[in-house]
Amino acid sequence: MTATPVCVLGLGLIGGSLLRAAAAAGRPVFGYNRSIDGVQAATADGFDASADIDATLTRAAETGALIVIAVPVPALPTMLAHIAERAPDNPLTDVISVKAAVLDAVADAGLLARYVGGHPMAGTAYSGWAAGDGRLFVGAPWVVSVDDHVDPHAWAQVMQLALDCGSFVVPARSDEHDAAAAAISHLPHLTAEAMAITASDVPLAFALAAGSFRDGTRVAATAPDLVRAMCETNSAELLPLLDRAIELLTAARHSLADRGSVGELVEHGHAARTRYDSFTRPDVVGIAIGEENWRDELAAAGRAGWVIRSALPGPDSR
Repeated sequence: MTATPVCVLGLGLIGGSLLRAAAAAGRPVFGYNRSIDGVQAATADGFDASADIDATLTRAAETGALIVIAVPVPALPTMLAHIAERAPDNPLTDVISVKAAVLDAVADAGLLARYVGGHPMAGTAYSGWAAGDGRLFVGAPWVVSVDDHVDPHAWAQVMQLALDCGSFVVPARSDEHDAAAAAISHLPHLTAEAMAITASDVPLAFALAAGSFRDGTRVAATAPDLVRAMCETNSAELLPLLDRAIELLTAARHSLADRGSVGELVEHGHAARTRYDSFTRPDVVGIAIGEENWRDELAAAGRAGWVIRSALPGPDSR
């Protein structure tokens, strides 16, 4: 069975890594990038890339390609308008780190019928084509949305792409993804920024900085516009978690001042981290894509920590 072609729109860190990974998996894949420098770099590395969005989407429509949106959130409405004009019937997914806002934008563009949200939980602090890595997604969770509108054929195609790139699939509803992403991605970005600023105010701090500072502030090296886009677009989910983090730190501050102890915060944090270290991800079994209640069953499985490591049976099984 011939694999569905993949059309990647945006060849930065994630899109460029996806182009590489899909090609390495033997998928027919081509891409678009706004920057001619990025296109030239990708082409020089032997990949099929273009700076002509209309030609790329016309090709996608002619080949029935799975379109993957890998542009920053601010560029999303313009990109969706191009897709609506040139390839409105293609299966469509994305790799953007918020899901509810993308879902709304896709609906506004009239493209909801074939859309399946996606988010590979992988990345680095770097950007651009040169930062890409074809093995970036290996062993990483890749969220594939199971919202009520999702078409089983399109969902199966997105699932297979994630598996081909070496990820395991976590099925989730868009709103639940955003709440979780705020906790494990967006809040850590802001705390990393705060830690970097705090250290920069202390003489000698950078001279002494080693592993704890490096690991705790790694994501503060991410381009500020990317951090702003993900956090500000997900503000409804992020604000209560910021409040909770501030509450915990304030309580620890008062405890340290009044009793000379940060024991409660440290012990509870250590226990939470230990639970994460022992967290298991069993394989999803017994669910077929397209059967009655399949979306609800997959959402419940993802919520419980179950994941997909090999293709589930369904309309596009191979």
